[in-house]
Amino acid sequence: MTGTRFSGENPLYLLDVARMGAADRAALAAGVPGVTLMEAAGWAVAREIRARWARRPVLVLRGPGNNGGDGYVVARLLARKGWPVRLMGLGDPARLTGDAAVMRALWDGPEESLDPSALDPDRTPKGTLVVDALFGAGLARPLEGLALETVTRLTRGIEAGRLTCVAVDMPSGLHGDTGRILGAAAPCALTVTFFRPKPGHLLHPGRDLLGDLVVADIGIPDSVLGSLDPDCAANTPGLWVLPRPGTAGHKYDRGHAVVMGGARMTGAARLAARGARRVGAGLLTIACAEAAFPLYAGDQPGAMVWSLDTDGGVEALLADSRKSTYLIGPGHGRGAMTADLALTLARSGRGLVLDADALTSLSGRLGDLRAALSGPCVVTPHDGEWAALFGGEGADPGADRLTRARDAARAGGMVVLLKGPDTVIAAPDGRAAIAANAPPDLATAGSGDVLAGMVTGLLAQGLPAFEAACAGVWLHGAAGQVAGPGLIAEDLPEALPRIFRILEERGEE
Repeated sequence: MTGTRFSGENPLYLLDVARMGAADRAALAAGVPGVTLMEAAGWAVAREIRARWARRPVLVLRGPGNNGGDGYVVARLLARKGWPVRLMGLGDPARLTGDAAVMRALWDGPEESLDPSALDPDRTPKGTLVVDALFGAGLARPLEGLALETVTRLTRGIEAGRLTCVAVDMPSGLHGDTGRILGAAAPCALTVTFFRPKPGHLLHPGRDLLGDLVVADIGIPDSVLGSLDPDCAANTPGLWVLPRPGTAGHKYDRGHAVVMGGARMTGAARLAARGARRVGAGLLTIACAEAAFPLYAGDQPGAMVWSLDTDGGVEALLADSRKSTYLIGPGHGRGAMTADLALTLARSGRGLVLDADALTSLSGRLGDLRAALSGPCVVTPHDGEWAALFGGEGADPGADRLTRARDAARAGGMVVLLKGPDTVIAAPDGRAAIAANAPPDLATAGSGDVLAGMVTGLLAQGLPAFEAACAGVWLHGAAGQVAGPGLIAEDLPEALPRIFRILEERGEE
């Protein structure tokens, strides 16, 4: 593939609606007929339906555009295999044009006008499979009228356990770029999309409505990606390459990370330190006040502890050029002292990760931070911390998460790791990645501290800031999956060796 700015060998690109339209046009220009693409799309949906369910009544909801054309194909192919198919259309079918009109002509069954009441219990048999081919990812305005009422009644039938829904491309009512609900959207058991996923497939709340997501090959050549210059990807191991120690290497080759430890909430820094060490940092120092020295020194035998009172202050730490990457924030305490220390570290030119208390302490001071930065920096806000640090800098707090992360990265000149169930990582140059592997079990105290430590450890080993953030987020999610239900933050670093072995066996490390 050409035209990518990502460093991995095989990123799973996410194409926004505009780029997906460009991909379709590029395929047509390359000699792939539109009807061929539409037939392949409908065939892919019908194939997935037949692979998952026994023959049952099917109700296809046909929309007024190409998504509706796909619906005709699904109806025709299932009917040929003996499935009882009923087709209902939104809008006059005679007004269809292009490929959708061709597929309408090939449908030899009856077509009814869309009637929302057809989804009511007394008119649709229990167990009916509904194929939602009303609107795809390109929907740009809220559903209204018949479409809104239809999706609302469909949702009721699904929630009551009477109906099962399969979406063509995207559940109708979801925005393909943001995952936001435009009026209403029904929860599906299966969504079949084509060529590449859209950002809205990975962003909440849309992600929770997809069911199983299948990305089908419909004949669009991979070569068209180069002309699209994709700038967003799913956060998977194909997006980055983990650092590996060489046979002749030593611990300093793997970086020396420093965690600034707080005096009271010491658990946060200790968890971060464990994460940094387990992810591969060659050396790890916790810098703290003398009063906290015994606690840190007695915790992790493999970690070094630096007293900022007796061993020398921050200037003495920074005098050692081998200490390459710093983390400040977890349990450090909020206030001007933390903010000033964060700015001092920013001026050092070393790798820097700002988390938790550091972000809160810098509230309203993004300009100061931006002016101080002279090295790679990753900030790891949740939504509230994002608003405190970036909300006054022209960023729209009402925008979708992908936009907010990108706006913040550009405004700050730093990599932004916007934490949440759909964590987004964004770089100042516009690259972005969306995480999709984090289990809900990660919502536990200390989990974010471990994540900050993992990113710090990867940055210390020489990964660029964007790749370090992406890899840290993915490993954090994978660790949550390995640890499973009941996990606590302490379990996450201990899951990493198993994950590294799995990646090594797959050749993905």
